[in-house]
Amino acid sequence: MVDRLKLNRALRLREGGIVMPKVQVLDVKGQTVDEITLSDAVFGVEPNRVLLHEMVVNYLANQRQGTQSALTRSEVAGGGRKPWRQKGTGRARQGSIRAPQWRHGGVVFAPKPRDYGFSVNKKERRLAMKSAFSAKVIDENVIILDKLAFNEYRTKDIASMLSAVKACKKALLVLAEVDEKVVFSARNIPGVKTTQVNTLNVYDILNYDSLIIVKDAVSKIEEVYA
Repeated sequence: MVDRLKLNRALRLREGGIVMPKVQVLDVKGQTVDEITLSDAVFGVEPNRVLLHEMVVNYLANQRQGTQSALTRSEVAGGGRKPWRQKGTGRARQGSIRAPQWRHGGVVFAPKPRDYGFSVNKKERRLAMKSAFSAKVIDENVIILDKLAFNEYRTKDIASMLSAVKACKKALLVLAEVDEKVVFSARNIPGVKTTQVNTLNVYDILNYDSLIIVKDAVSKIEEVYA
């Protein structure tokens, strides 16, 4: 995902640790209005590929409903009588017409409802989130917005903002709190998703090409994960 050479190019070193460079803060028209220094404790760690993979697998496993089900030979109706005698017919011996090799028979090792989810400890989750943020910064796919607020529900406003900040086709908008006007305006744009700091996850960060964070959400992210 991110090699060591690319990490060293993206980060600059000083005594006492790694310091993230300043990132430009843009408005909805794509103009630079400020600069912000991201926390090296959150956006400046070396990405851990193993944990990132584990968290993606964990997310996808937890999304599985696990409701698939099929009948075994003991659960299929009928087949209680032996179809023919054991010997003397010239045919293979059979005990039930509901055996797996028969048409309308039961399924061998039939799937049953189960929970595919598994848990990851808190320390690993925090490090995985930091790794995901840092990977996006290294790839220069993080966009910081000064603010994102609209007076009405208009998809055109979100589309114009995405074009102005030169976001990729798949973009994740991270808000500090739920803003219905932003959420409803963005949901009709293919490849665009809105989320909040408290619902942010590793899978979404990696799945979307551009990570667009509102400035007040940055402070909340650093407060939670620093």
